[in-house]
Amino acid sequence: MKTIAFALAATTALAGAAAAQQTTLRIQTHYNPEQTSGQLAQEFFDRIETMSNGEITIEPFFSSSVVKTVETFDAAATGILDCDMTGGAYQTGKNPAFQFVGDIMGGYDTPYQQLSWLYYGGGLEAAQELYNQFDMQLVGWWVYGQESLSSKTPVTTVADLQNWKFRSPPGMETKIFEKLGAVPVVMDFTEVFTALETGIIDATDYSGLANNESIGLFDLVGNATYPGFHSMPSDHLACNKTVWDGMPEHHRAIISTAMESLALRTALSFEKLNAEAAARLRESGVTLSSWSDEDRQEFRDAAQATWPEFATTPEAEALVESHMAYLTDLGLVSGGAGDGSETEAPESE
Repeated sequence: MKTIAFALAATTALAGAAAAQQTTLRIQTHYNPEQTSGQLAQEFFDRIETMSNGEITIEPFFSSSVVKTVETFDAAATGILDCDMTGGAYQTGKNPAFQFVGDIMGGYDTPYQQLSWLYYGGGLEAAQELYNQFDMQLVGWWVYGQESLSSKTPVTTVADLQNWKFRSPPGMETKIFEKLGAVPVVMDFTEVFTALETGIIDATDYSGLANNESIGLFDLVGNATYPGFHSMPSDHLACNKTVWDGMPEHHRAIISTAMESLALRTALSFEKLNAEAAARLRESGVTLSSWSDEDRQEFRDAAQATWPEFATTPEAEALVESHMAYLTDLGLVSGGAGDGSETEAPESE
């Protein structure tokens, strides 16, 4: 009888422990489930549930279906959601430092270089201090590569940007393109199609070529820049810090590991998918314009000149310094570019 009682007690204790190990996360992304990044996100959710043997359940919300894209971060921080799977650049209104963990622009050439800064250049530690100020925990990035500008008219050189009205995300991008003569219009991800159809904008900065094709963007426009050069957003997974800290350690490890896997799978997938999309689009009559080295450098110069103008807080200045040092180590900027003058905030704007 004692043996039976002990066995029953042990079974009950194990059952209780198992029940205590359950985690449910409500995660919103701005991607829709049909497009490439949305499919990769779903694979990420599925892998987490499999790796955790069902201990972690993900409730995904695609296409910013709970709150607007720019409101996802706050919704997670306040408990409406648990995690934000959009990007830091949408939060520049809180602190311009978010620009430099969301989309540095004119900096790294490849996703691998950008991810290298995060994991091996001190980026994650520096970014974590920023996120924690807003009761959020940065788990990791997934970077699909350089974006393509999609337009009703060809954009083949810097000169074509004059009076070019296009959808832009909020933040530093508007300043850079204004310097080059364009007219950026800030609007939410979900408003792009209507704005193109009604003529509010003539073009959009939306995503990478494969993503743009997968949502039907080229039903409305017939031109794009490819290969891209102007923007390589770091989409993030950021979770409510209280929720994150309250999870079992092995759950946090599973999600962090799955996030690193998503980052690699995303970069590798889009290497192939963008090339395949380019071939299909050319065959269908879409004009893809590859900017010259000179025009690309003119954009890079304008972008890097804007970094210090946007770095108006100590956190932003520190992140610019960190990026400049790492870019110099990688040989992407000259040694003179990292002499510190770029990180001084302007007296006025």
